[in-house]
Amino acid sequence: MTHKTKNIIYWALTGLVAFVFLGSAAGKFSGNEEALKMAAGFGLDASTYTMLAVVEMICLLLFVLPRTGVLGTVLLAAYMGGAIATHLTHGLSPMAPALVLMFTLLVAVYRFPELRTRFIRATT
Repeated sequence: MTHKTKNIIYWALTGLVAFVFLGSAAGKFSGNEEALKMAAGFGLDASTYTMLAVVEMICLLLFVLPRTGVLGTVLLAAYMGGAIATHLTHGLSPMAPALVLMFTLLVAVYRFPELRTRFIRATT
């Protein structure tokens, strides 16, 4: 595989992760009635829900930028861990946030060779 092909795959996968998190943050920023109803079900008020969107956007920005991508990966993983815990606490299926987390980690392992090296070394 050529370097150009790898680069296209790299950015396409990063774009997919960004699309998922941008959509999630946009729903939180919009403050529409349905989103606020869901937030209230989790015990969150509108300002807290907006703050979650800001945190999500900062983590995503750090993930997308190559220089801070590993830090962004760790922060997005922690954010999704919180989403999984929230779903479990409220009796919802954690499948959706778990799949987003898994996809994000797979993309990160592809993007950052140092993560791939760490994960492979840790499993052997």
